[in-house]
Amino acid sequence: MDAYYVADKDGLFKVRFGDFDSKDQARLEGKKLVYSGIIEDYYIVHPGGSKRYAGSILRGNIVRTAQEYIGLPYRWGGTSPDSGFDCSGLTMTVYRINGLNLPRSSVQQYHTGRPISRSRLQRGDLVFFATAGGKKVSHVGIYAGNGKFIHAPRSGGKIGFESLSNSYFSGRYVGARSYLEKR
Repeated sequence: MDAYYVADKDGLFKVRFGDFDSKDQARLEGKKLVYSGIIEDYYIVHPGGSKRYAGSILRGNIVRTAQEYIGLPYRWGGTSPDSGFDCSGLTMTVYRINGLNLPRSSVQQYHTGRPISRSRLQRGDLVFFATAGGKKVSHVGIYAGNGKFIHAPRSGGKIGFESLSNSYFSGRYVGARSYLEKR
């Protein structure tokens, strides 16, 4: 079974498993796992949530989840709080924890999201940069509001906040994408 888990602050683990075509299929799989003793309980998260959920609670949860990793080391190829994250590993993990699938690389994430203008950014949207020169996406962060984003910066760095107005990032800004409900 393809599953993703992370330790929560309360000491329990959040486990995300499977994508299903219907709520009934998800419920059936959850019941099987409970019956077999693999898990004690489960809940089902709609991929996009309701407009209200996606518009408020989910956006806040995405940012709060990312904030939990502030101070962890950058690690190329990293997708785990145990060993560190790279930029797209951080965004992918944060979204998965909150019930949403993202592809692994920043380029793939850029191409699957819905384009939004910088002036329409909302918390939880992703911001993309060309940090390797040219115009090709090579870096991603999670918009946290007030012109700031959370990202895993580079080798030797730690996950933290950065400003979109920072001259380095403003000069390399490529665009933003949303994966939540349409406005």
